[in-house]
Amino acid sequence: MVLGARGTTAGTGAVEIARLGGLWRVTRPWPPGLRPYLRSYVGYWEAVPTPYEARLVPTGCATLLISLAEPFTQLRRLGMRDGGSGSIGSLVVGLEDRPAICTHPGGQEAIRVEFTPLGAYRLFGMPMSELTNLAVEIRDVLGPGTGELVERMASTRDWAARFDLLDAALLDRLGLGPDPTPEVDQAWQLLSGSAGAIPIARIAAEVGWSQGYLIRRFTQQIGLTPKASARVLRFRRAVTLLGRGTASLTEISTACGFYDQAHLNREFRAFAGTTPGRMVAARRVEGAVALTRSANSSKTSSAAAR
Repeated sequence: MVLGARGTTAGTGAVEIARLGGLWRVTRPWPPGLRPYLRSYVGYWEAVPTPYEARLVPTGCATLLISLAEPFTQLRRLGMRDGGSGSIGSLVVGLEDRPAICTHPGGQEAIRVEFTPLGAYRLFGMPMSELTNLAVEIRDVLGPGTGELVERMASTRDWAARFDLLDAALLDRLGLGPDPTPEVDQAWQLLSGSAGAIPIARIAAEVGWSQGYLIRRFTQQIGLTPKASARVLRFRRAVTLLGRGTASLTEISTACGFYDQAHLNREFRAFAGTTPGRMVAARRVEGAVALTRSANSSKTSSAAAR
């Protein structure tokens, strides 16, 4: 365990703080009640405040970001009219099938939580289709009381206390949220378990629904259609294989179910706005790919490897 000036132990286990490039990164074991719904849960702050611009790419997850210091200057979804947020602090992001650009003035300090789509459906208590490709102020999804929660978290420098406050709030909401439809849950497990490779017709047959009915219910609770979800899952698998550096683009194309390398390149342009090679070579910030020289070149994150 590595403890810094802002770390103590409490709650579900010891807080661990480690320096990763230009970030201090904070983690601890996930609460058992949240584990089935989580894909990532991490706090961080900049070692040296530095303005940056970064590209967010689809992850197949929904994101909750608790901003404890400076807000984003803007978060702009590419390929959408009126896709810019203006200044935004704590926010919720639904599932995405296109990239976004975020700009930050520096001095970021936050907790970033990634949920499975159906975990987010239960937590947010609303159709996930209403959040697709959107970044929304946290109070507009979780209610005005979240403003007080964020203020309490920001007012303490104790990361264990911050995690305790957020854990309690999330667990309370999970207890009140809707249960996903079992058939949608099964469909998501089949699709995600195959990394987007299983045909939609086969999924419909497995769950006992028509394709049309599956698409409607799946899209409502997941946020993307089965076809779009499959594309995102294949893209994420390709990103993971690229990050390992052990396979050629041709091998990755075949492994991920793309027709050929040209198909792989088209999907990377659609989801990341760049080529596979440029994405792998790019610098990382937490949850994103750095775009400009203003970004701290020593920042790192696991976002592109998930």
